[in-house]
Amino acid sequence: MERIICLLIGYVLGLFQTAYFYGKAHGIDIRQHGSGNSGTTNALRVLGTKAGLIVLLGDCLKCIIAVVIARLVFGASHPDMVYLLCLYAAAGAILGHNFPFYMNFKGGKGIAATAGLILSFHPYFVIMGVVVFFGIFFTTHFVSLGSLLVYAGFMIEIVVCGQLGVFGGMTQAQLYEMYAISAVLTLMAYWKHKENIKRLLRGEERKTYLLKKNKKDTENSEP
Repeated sequence: MERIICLLIGYVLGLFQTAYFYGKAHGIDIRQHGSGNSGTTNALRVLGTKAGLIVLLGDCLKCIIAVVIARLVFGASHPDMVYLLCLYAAAGAILGHNFPFYMNFKGGKGIAATAGLILSFHPYFVIMGVVVFFGIFFTTHFVSLGSLLVYAGFMIEIVVCGQLGVFGGMTQAQLYEMYAISAVLTLMAYWKHKENIKRLLRGEERKTYLLKKNKKDTENSEP
């Protein structure tokens, strides 16, 4: 039951589509511009750097809030499995972001929400996420590549930390459950980025910059 509650808490919070509501506040439907994706990178390209940062913050926060609520509600009663329950809450937020029911289940790709998971899950993951993503992004300017490598790193780090006992007194069965959830989230991220992967392999993926250059590029390859 605790797992379902955390999943539902996350999903409800994930339904807040920051890019969509920000776009509506500025007179546009973000889904009808750029790549048509309701996510951070499309907001950055269509509405500018300020919009991109606001959307990134909003999508990160909804996942962070879900994880914090899971800790507050179940941290004392289920200290041995609090990391597992936090992961369920984060997974719910990512699912809510990717598949909002009121938008015909067509939302974003979950990367900003996943950033919220990485920032709130464990300090070790923050270091990995920041180094990998920004290292790749500032080197290649491919948001999609940085995002995909962060997910791969996240999956590996979950398993390594779990086997090293970083998550406390969790049973091996609970650890396997965490690994399974992480694997599902990783596979979903790669599936949502399948077109980006094809473009990366063809050398046709669009680069993203933090300046006005984004608006001059008309290709639609948002991650």
